This record gives sequence, C-alpha cells and structure tokens, in this order.
Amino acid sequence: MQLGTRWTSGDEPPRAVPEALARGIRSVDQAIPTDDLGQPRPRWTLTWLEGRPIAELDTGVVVTLGADGEPQVGRAPDDEFA
Repeated sequence: MQLGTRWTSGDEPPRAVPEALARGIRSVDQAIPTDDLGQPRPRWTLTWLEGRPIAELDTGVVVTLGADGEPQVGRAPDDEFA
C-alpha cells in the first residue's frame, strides 16, 4: 500500500484523486451534516492498494472504484485483531 494524501472533508479533493473517486467523495461530503458547534470536520485519507485508489474518511466511510469505474461507498471492515 502506498500513502497518497490527506484532506479535510468538504474541501476539494487533491488533483491526485481520480475524478470518478472525487465524485463519490463529494457525495459523501454533502451527506455529512454541518456542525454548528465548531467541531472539526473529519479528514479523508487517500491510499493506493494494488494500484487502485481508496479514500477513507476518519468515520470509517470508504469510497472505492468498482469494476465499472464508478464510485462505490461503503464502510471500512472491522479490525479483526482488535
């Protein structure tokens, strides 16, 4: 796995993020309610696994690209060693 980059939810994804993945990330960002209490927004982490981009939000939401090249939104698997 190769580390890509991190950025705050709601900010424009970096140029290293493929456009199809960025569309999925934006859809998740739009679904996150605004915080009127000033809490920090979660952050995204972009990694590459076997050449495929994966964006994971601190909350455990994951955006990947499906076989058709379209974004897929899901949850990070539970840590089986915890």
